[in-house]
Amino acid sequence: MSWPAEFEAAAGAAAARLGAGYLRALAERVAAGWPDHAALQAVPVSGFAEAAGAVLAAQQAAGLSAVEAAAYLCGLAAGHAQQAAAVRVESVWSGPGTHQVPVRATAQVLVELAGEATSELLLMTYSAKPYPPLLDGLTAAVARGVVVTAVVETLSGAGSALAGSEPAAAFASVPGVQLWHWPLAQRAETGAKMHAKLAVADRRTLLVSSANLTQSGVGKNIEAGLLVRGGSAPQRAAEHIAELKAKGVLTRLKPGT
Repeated sequence: MSWPAEFEAAAGAAAARLGAGYLRALAERVAAGWPDHAALQAVPVSGFAEAAGAVLAAQQAAGLSAVEAAAYLCGLAAGHAQQAAAVRVESVWSGPGTHQVPVRATAQVLVELAGEATSELLLMTYSAKPYPPLLDGLTAAVARGVVVTAVVETLSGAGSALAGSEPAAAFASVPGVQLWHWPLAQRAETGAKMHAKLAVADRRTLLVSSANLTQSGVGKNIEAGLLVRGGSAPQRAAEHIAELKAKGVLTRLKPGT
């Protein structure tokens, strides 16, 4: 059977954004004949309703039956699950390299992730300063429809540990980037810091590093991290951030903050 291109595209985008488990949940609701409004609320996670809505709209436009659509979605979910099960882990370093031991460079990996992302790119950093190659990559990602989110520390949150411009200001040149932070009112312990440094692309690739998103962090300092492709770690990291946002632990930064 030949599948309509619009439906294939919508389903593929949903698989990339939601992962195999949530795509399978959508397939089960479609097969069971759930009304659209109920199916869209079946999984209360960020982005599910939007991605699922695009799939259902494409299904209806193509005239596919519930059985046909559900069968395709189940097959696609199985394929993504099999692909995700193959985990690849690489070490990533900032600072001086060695010819004897070739390793991936932090700056290169970050720019690659920005270029690879098709639907969602999440960044977390303690400190941030403008790094033009990354900012160019983020701007291009936003232009092609990628939802780019950066969770940053604030000067008030860092206390005397950070000085100068707010870390959020490092992303001022990227139109459309969504900035989030951990408000002081949500920190149970005095002196707690938003100290995570990571990047997640499409919930399929995860970079966890000691490097801040500064020129020193991604290039000059000796920093170490791991790049994980596949498996559950990228999906779980994105889900954890989404839950922190949903519960109000993380909140949006106002423009100009």
